Amino acid sequence: MSKGISRRDVLRGSAAAVATVAIPGAAMAATEVVEPVLAPDSEIKPTGRGKLRLGIVGCGGKGWSGMQGAAEFGEVVCIADVDVENRIKALTEHPRARTFEDYREMYDAMRGKIDAVVISTPDHHHLLASVLAMKQGIHTYCEKPLTRSIWEARQMAEIAKKNRVATQMGNQSTASTPMRKIAKLLRDGHYGKVKEIHLWTDRAARYWKQGIERPAAARTPRKVNFDLWLGPSPDRPYGEGYHPFSWRGFWDFGTGALGDMGCHIFNMVFMALDLKDPLAVTAKTSGHNRDSFPTWAEVHYEFPKNKNRDAVDLFWYDGGKKPPQSLVPDAEFGGNGVVVVCEKGTIYSPDESNTTFRVIGNDFPEVEVEVSPGHMAEFARAAMEGKQAMSNFPHYSGPLTETVLLGNLAIWADGKRVEWDARRMTTKGTNEFDSLIRPTYREGWGI
Repeated sequence: MSKGISRRDVLRGSAAAVATVAIPGAAMAATEVVEPVLAPDSEIKPTGRGKLRLGIVGCGGKGWSGMQGAAEFGEVVCIADVDVENRIKALTEHPRARTFEDYREMYDAMRGKIDAVVISTPDHHHLLASVLAMKQGIHTYCEKPLTRSIWEARQMAEIAKKNRVATQMGNQSTASTPMRKIAKLLRDGHYGKVKEIHLWTDRAARYWKQGIERPAAARTPRKVNFDLWLGPSPDRPYGEGYHPFSWRGFWDFGTGALGDMGCHIFNMVFMALDLKDPLAVTAKTSGHNRDSFPTWAEVHYEFPKNKNRDAVDLFWYDGGKKPPQSLVPDAEFGGNGVVVVCEKGTIYSPDESNTTFRVIGNDFPEVEVEVSPGHMAEFARAAMEGKQAMSNFPHYSGPLTETVLLGNLAIWADGKRVEWDARRMTTKGTNEFDSLIRPTYREGWGI
């Protein structure tokens, strides 16, 4: 959240948040505010409190920054983490909080005493940790990707709506004013028909390992309860690297480079073009053993025409693969990026967060958008007052996660065109992917 924003600023409401984003020397564009359709704010039950009672599930790594960001809007009253060192460190900052090894026990013990929760676990815990909270009426923030599977993302959206809780996924760039601005221009047709989209990331490579054999069984570190860490995933012995970070490269725990980075890098084009429910996906990869994700992949998404745009193809690249440099000849593509080729210009973003943009062959005019008070501030405002956050589960981050994770079915197939029936959440003509779409869980870990 940017400096200088107080809790009072967060709670002023949407009218004060609509502002003009000016680009020097730019031409004036249409001034109406156009953004993705969100649920009516009346569907959320606000706490009515001036200060949130916060639960934290996962306080290491990204969980630390999430905990500290949320604490600007309330008091951390409880913390759950399977790693005792993480819990001890968190207590140095929040000494009044109760700590738990198992978040299921935390929810039971703290029933009625938590207003909002911030969840920063490995992907395979996102569903249960979130659902247990939402069913208690706890407002729920969950890091990206929202879930490990498509069925889980659909469940998260439906349960959030049913329980009328404020929700948000941790794709922070959704709050970016430049991203909202360029998305509106694309959506309004300022750059004409979108011809094709190219997205890429340098993950995994030096960030974590993929395309590897399962690590040898090793002694579990005394600080970690590995059985709780496994949670809903199939039983396996501890191996070096699973905790705290390299789990991302394994199908049982993470979502690979596409799932991890897709909810950031797809974000602007999803907001602009309503990229839901692809017709089909196809991938080619380095090859993989279906335990660890491949070292690289290229995925082709086919999106049908909808009321906002014509049919469009999207191409994803990871593990060091990149689109043709000829798309933006005078730029040297870095590790992450976005290129949107339109009839009246090409939009290029050189960063992983979708927050800086350059337009080749056209302008970047002034346009009115709703300015966010800050990503975590949006969630706090939703929980306290009921104004829906942009990246809420039912109407934004749930569908975005479904789109991103569909590409992993193609990566699993490695060459086969996978046709998708979004309404039924099935692949046409085969049940090969059923366990990826809707996984099974160890006893005691289902919803």
